[in-house]
Amino acid sequence: MRKVKKTLITGINGQDGSYLAELLLNKGYEVHGTIRRTAIENVNRMVNLNHIRNKIHLHICQLDNHLAIYKLIAQIKPDECYHLAAASFVSYSFEDETSIINSNFNSTHFLLSSIKELVPDCKVYFAGSSEMFGYALNSPQDENEKFNPRSIYGISKVASYHVVKNYRERFNLYTCTGITYNHESPRRGYAFVTRKITSTVAKIYLGYEKCLELGNVNTQRDWGYAPEYVEAMWRMLNKTNKPDDYIIATGKLHSVKDVLEVAFSSVGLKYESYLKINEDFYRPGENIPLAGNCEKIKNAIGWIAKKSFYEMIQEMVMNDIEILRGRNL
Repeated sequence: MRKVKKTLITGINGQDGSYLAELLLNKGYEVHGTIRRTAIENVNRMVNLNHIRNKIHLHICQLDNHLAIYKLIAQIKPDECYHLAAASFVSYSFEDETSIINSNFNSTHFLLSSIKELVPDCKVYFAGSSEMFGYALNSPQDENEKFNPRSIYGISKVASYHVVKNYRERFNLYTCTGITYNHESPRRGYAFVTRKITSTVAKIYLGYEKCLELGNVNTQRDWGYAPEYVEAMWRMLNKTNKPDDYIIATGKLHSVKDVLEVAFSSVGLKYESYLKINEDFYRPGENIPLAGNCEKIKNAIGWIAKKSFYEMIQEMVMNDIEILRGRNL
């Protein structure tokens, strides 16, 4: 009888965590996930898991608490661990630096040290970020690009990346970092610009809003589709015998203006009639845009981004319209 694989996903209630949980359930895994106590008490923060809540095992765990993590690993003894939880909203003002460092760096270190002691055969995926490159020197960026973070979030991810690499090289653990570029879906948080746009377009279409305020609409990003990115995460632990680090990206740049054009045209509107520019929303400029070179992951494990940018944004708009209609039944 084939052994059922057990997996632990930190931050399982987030966009990536929920899609990954679905993927692994479909592959026959026993799925465990960590959440914060504040999440279990807030129905809005658990909405991504409502449809699979009775199929997964949830654990309230403070990831900056070494003993709590150690006990959890000892209890579950996972075969795979996907460390997705992080303070993920990028701040450029360096506010609350201590809590971001504690959350992102210490949790990674505590998790790895516990796995090393208790289940050294467990394969580990760590969620890196294109923010690790920050003020990049070249575009597109590949795995050899110099890290040059410009936010405390990016700095914490770079530090965690080196810890992950250290455990791989020093202790021979199967640890990988996926350097993910921006990836979106109907489950994207409302604080991110894509979801801000699609949710506001839905409100404008249904007559609940009259305008949309944004900063620099010429900013460019490499935007992919989150359900495809979690497939890449799983492949990194299962489609090769050699642990390594990979960029997960589309390699294609689109501007915020492109998001606007697709989102508004999806409902037959022109964004120029509703957009207000607010310079308070401007972020520091970028000399070179963040776009990923995804040749390495394509050649090593056969992963490529498939869903088009246009299909993705249209899906998000339609979903936000349905959410609003459902609330007003």
